[in-house]
Amino acid sequence: MADKKKIIVICGPTASGKTGLSLLLAQRFNGEIISADSMQVYKKLDIGTAKATQDEQAVAPHHLVNILDPQQPYNVQQFVELAVKAIDDIVSRGKLPIIVGGTGLYIESLINGIKFSDQPDNNAIKAQLQQELTENGKEYMYNILQEIDPEYAATVHQNNTVRVLRAIEIYRLTGHNMSWQLKNSKPQEKPYDALLIGLNFEDRAKLYDNINLRVDIMMEQGVLKEAEYVYANRECFKTCVSAIGYKEFFPYFEKEKSLEECVDKLKQASRNYAKRQLTWFNRMKEINWLFIDKEDYKMKAKDITERFLGN
Repeated sequence: MADKKKIIVICGPTASGKTGLSLLLAQRFNGEIISADSMQVYKKLDIGTAKATQDEQAVAPHHLVNILDPQQPYNVQQFVELAVKAIDDIVSRGKLPIIVGGTGLYIESLINGIKFSDQPDNNAIKAQLQQELTENGKEYMYNILQEIDPEYAATVHQNNTVRVLRAIEIYRLTGHNMSWQLKNSKPQEKPYDALLIGLNFEDRAKLYDNINLRVDIMMEQGVLKEAEYVYANRECFKTCVSAIGYKEFFPYFEKEKSLEECVDKLKQASRNYAKRQLTWFNRMKEINWLFIDKEDYKMKAKDITERFLGN
């Protein structure tokens, strides 16, 4: 491990305090933050994606935040390529890379050094999948994914049609599902000396209370205006149109549901997302879990980071 770059990874479900802890460790250990979030890359989408505020971003440099326009695609392969470059840059300046986020696929792919083979474009398969989606709906396509790859499907919501269709596309192109691709694309040796810190609550109800409170705060901050912006551009915002925090308000704009119903739906969708995040992260045995409602997690995080860097 001596010749490997050291990185810190802070992960966990939504509304578990990852941003606050990342800022604390960045200040204490001369770190810079790399966002491992699939939506915070997009400009003008700040509240619904729970980005660090401008004041928070002033505490430590942030990477992979506000780098794309909402109509541009973003996927795990792009994330890994950009994160590797950011890590190299941060380390070259004598600073500590701190990767922060809740997108388990991104984090696991980065720390395991997944090599993504360039799949040939197959417009015929893409067109066929879009036609199947149009004719049969999201639930039908999600059921296909569950049949071919139940492990990966457990981490994806059926409304995230971009990831659902991509996983089916890979299977039809290669004959191997996404789970197989990930397991068989790992190098023999991991590229980084990584310390993984996971944040959670021992009492799940407290996590859900935090999530509900966050949604209420997002409403006060003006997430509805962001959601309206996404809704108005839903035909070209192909990736972020499925983001939790925006699509739940579409029935309100279409006068099908009340605002209160949509807010409740967002809270439920966020809680369900947290469950899927924990399902993914619980598979990663190297995570050092800290429980916010049980211990002085900030002090413990500093202690284990000091020991890790001292080694």
